Amino acid sequence: MSASHATNAASAAPVAALRGVAKTYDNGTRALAAIDLDVRRGEFLTLVGPSGCGKSTLLHLLAGLTEPSAGRIAWWDDEAFAATGGRGRRIAFVFQAPTLMPWATVAKNVRLPLDLAGMPRAAADAAVASALARVGLATAARHLPRELSGGMQMRASIARALVTEPDLLLMDEPFGALDEFTRQRLDSELLSLWTAQRFTVVFVTHSIQEAVFLSTRVAVMAAHPGRLLDTWPVEEPFPRGDAFRLSPAFAAYAQRLSTSVAQASADALPDSDLR
Repeated sequence: MSASHATNAASAAPVAALRGVAKTYDNGTRALAAIDLDVRRGEFLTLVGPSGCGKSTLLHLLAGLTEPSAGRIAWWDDEAFAATGGRGRRIAFVFQAPTLMPWATVAKNVRLPLDLAGMPRAAADAAVASALARVGLATAARHLPRELSGGMQMRASIARALVTEPDLLLMDEPFGALDEFTRQRLDSELLSLWTAQRFTVVFVTHSIQEAVFLSTRVAVMAAHPGRLLDTWPVEEPFPRGDAFRLSPAFAAYAQRLSTSVAQASADALPDSDLR
């Protein structure tokens, strides 16, 4: 994908439009202040910011795992976006841990969402084989999770998300527990999948380097309460590889993002202002 294609994705109609979305939990904790944010079709949007800034809460709201306390999320298949011809919402979530069923084979783990949806067995098996091939696990279909490395387990989790052919893929620090070498390899593999298939991604990370490498756009959040401080594009062409990681452009983007995150940490409101 060229830089112009990435720019076009960022200017496309939104998959989800957050308008005044806020979240306060029952114990009174303000996880998110009012946020306005468009998630645009085909983009790779990464959320960064200090701990407690609401990145995971925002993902859970997009996934429908929790409801906003205020504001609304307008989707492409809502009446407001009926003109886009939305086919219905297909969202997949990759969590921080692989969350695989330890007693089931890799293939059965990946097939789980299709079984829950009632897909016929033959069609489901074909979809599982395709998803495993895409993440390089075709030969591990009959293995149990304990027989896989941490990186392979996360690949299986990604395959389980991709098997449903999602329109929106939500990823909450999926590679954070892996060593740096494995993390960089999986970042490259994920980016290859995204470049080929152009699904929309919202990705959470604490890694400045990971955010710069993966993203078409980054959103910087501050904490207490979580709120959006800034968004800006990473206007570099795809595919990206080690040459980009070693380039002056990468260093410049990393420095800009590091400065933004430091500012976000400094902008945390005092406890007296949280009520």
